[in-house]
Amino acid sequence: MAGPSGSLIIACGALAWEIMALIRTHGWTSLEVQCLPAIWHNTPEKIPDGVRQKIHENRDRFENIFVAYGDCGTGGLLDEVLEEEGVERIDGAHCYQFYMGADDFDALHEDDPTCFYLTDYLARHFDTLIWKGLGIDRHPELLRMYFGNYTAVVYLAQVEDETLQKKAKAAAEKLGLEYRYIFTGYGGIAPLLAKAAS
Repeated sequence: MAGPSGSLIIACGALAWEIMALIRTHGWTSLEVQCLPAIWHNTPEKIPDGVRQKIHENRDRFENIFVAYGDCGTGGLLDEVLEEEGVERIDGAHCYQFYMGADDFDALHEDDPTCFYLTDYLARHFDTLIWKGLGIDRHPELLRMYFGNYTAVVYLAQVEDETLQKKAKAAAEKLGLEYRYIFTGYGGIAPLLAKAAS
């Protein structure tokens, strides 16, 4: 029986499209991707155990395992799991930081902490995840409670796509906030995948 080979990327479902696009572009056929539900960002306590379970299920199948998750609200618990399991994750506290780069994101956030951020995934699924997911569609009074202290929506774009830009701008208008656009590309995802594929 063949031993472990190739690399597994355990990823947040919100990164699946970007990861698969990079794999196709670069021909990284030695990589397999398994995603955990993107909706777990609303219940981040599920992420550490979910990642640990994926590691245990796949340890004997893959030569290397990498994790494409930031801390994502786990309060350091994900990093504790990864240290125990000897598995590396992408640098950054969250996807905004690893798309933009930690220093640039921190500077942006320090300059204006009243921004609400969108990625391609969040722009694409704004109505489902934010508008309906937070219950604003059913309880409009929640809009001010959730977003009353924000002044702008900043769309951190991974691809230059006019349709997604229109969706992000519409999201800003729906929230009653200023709209800003920053193209980031794939940020830290590409280096992680390149390392996993080498």
